[in-house]
Amino acid sequence: MAARSSWPLLATGIGLLLAGCASTTPDPQTVLRQADQALGASQLKTLQFSGRGSGATFGQAWQPEIGWPQLNYSVLTRTLDYDKGALREEFGRSRAEEKGGGGIPLLGQGEQRATGFVLGEHAWNTTPTGPVAAPVTVDARIHDLWTTPHGAIKAAQRHGATTGTRSDGGQSYSTFSYRVPGRLDATAWVDAQGQITRIDSRQPHPVMGDTEVTTLYSDYRAFGAIRFPMRIRQSQGGHPVFDLQVQDVQPNAAVDIALPDNVRTATERVLSEQVAPGVWFLFGGSHNSVAIEMSNHVVLVEAPLYEGRTAAVFAEVRKLLPTKPIRTVINSHHHFDHAGGLRAAAAEGAALVTSQAAKPYFERVFAKPQQIRPDRLAQSGRSPEILGVTTRRQFVDGDLRFEVHEIQGSVHAQGFLMVYLPKEKLLIEADAYTPAAPNSGPPPVPNANHVNLVQNIERLGLQVERILPLHGRVVPIGELYAGIGRARP
Repeated sequence: MAARSSWPLLATGIGLLLAGCASTTPDPQTVLRQADQALGASQLKTLQFSGRGSGATFGQAWQPEIGWPQLNYSVLTRTLDYDKGALREEFGRSRAEEKGGGGIPLLGQGEQRATGFVLGEHAWNTTPTGPVAAPVTVDARIHDLWTTPHGAIKAAQRHGATTGTRSDGGQSYSTFSYRVPGRLDATAWVDAQGQITRIDSRQPHPVMGDTEVTTLYSDYRAFGAIRFPMRIRQSQGGHPVFDLQVQDVQPNAAVDIALPDNVRTATERVLSEQVAPGVWFLFGGSHNSVAIEMSNHVVLVEAPLYEGRTAAVFAEVRKLLPTKPIRTVINSHHHFDHAGGLRAAAAEGAALVTSQAAKPYFERVFAKPQQIRPDRLAQSGRSPEILGVTTRRQFVDGDLRFEVHEIQGSVHAQGFLMVYLPKEKLLIEADAYTPAAPNSGPPPVPNANHVNLVQNIERLGLQVERILPLHGRVVPIGELYAGIGRARP
């Protein structure tokens, strides 16, 4: 794997905020005025900046507890409208290492291009078929808006601030701390020239609870009356995510970010299809789940994305099986988009089944507080019950039997689980295979994750007829084989 960056300043993290001491406390208005005059925040309504550099895919580590998979950014452009509370981000990025998850093509197979927005309390992405609501990204995009240097000043002026002093490397800094209610709290470090050189912040997260972020700003340059940093570095959840060399800055650029009607009215939609007796495929969004009916309860495979999606999945299962509670939730792997609803499931009293590799990780992060915006788990006071699977685990209830197997040798994740129902000849899996559009031909180069899934099916001798993917549509096993250029044996 690629070597990780060493950032001594970032490694000190939030601890420096506690270690620093101040002989006098500066007046908040004085500190904010100094920063405002130095950076020109009061003269700025909108801002666009772009650059290139390196980064990482937050929440998509190959193995729990290691750094996020490294990326290269060919371009990243952020457009900010501080008056409207809006942000647009456009980027092109590719993998810099083989292992790990995310929607980026595999190493050496191209880059991902995407555009995302936030306006007020709504977030969305553009797709070939139009805008699609992306509620799970709201917190992160609001955080990106109000932890820019100018955004921090404006947020502190709007919501109020407290001040202090800190020191690092023999240099003294004034600080101002502020909170965007329900979204983030932050402390900005201001140097003697009035430049914000660092922001330590926390934001709520559906897996990690209140999550620490440290952002470093350096090499400020003037753009008319505005000053902006030409290098931005950021760590999130203890690992680097961003190192951008800014190449273009446009103060008060023309910005037109409008909220699409379908995003304004979007709600979590969960549809269900019974694919076998006692087995329901739950779909209707980017991530699917599967309900398996037991004699007196339900096992749910996958609680994805965030609390809102999992709450909607639970509601649909209760409609289908109103007398049987969901007592167990099986998690396919530790990546945040597939684990974002586990806290909500635990709040309902469900036991969580994950890989043995991920078990200690979830135990640690689920114990973290969620104080900025307490979620259902924080409000419930429950301690999650987490069970680990090593290689294989079997569930038996009368005539019903299904198995949880580890997918071995995957570059996507370690501790990667799939569920097999032998009588029904169904396989439930996430990310190892996402079906292409109907009637698509095989790709020029077989996807390594698809090849790996076939290898695991054959290694275990699974007699699969249909795949229930946790992205996409239910397909016959033949489509998987056709996609890697092989006939089904």
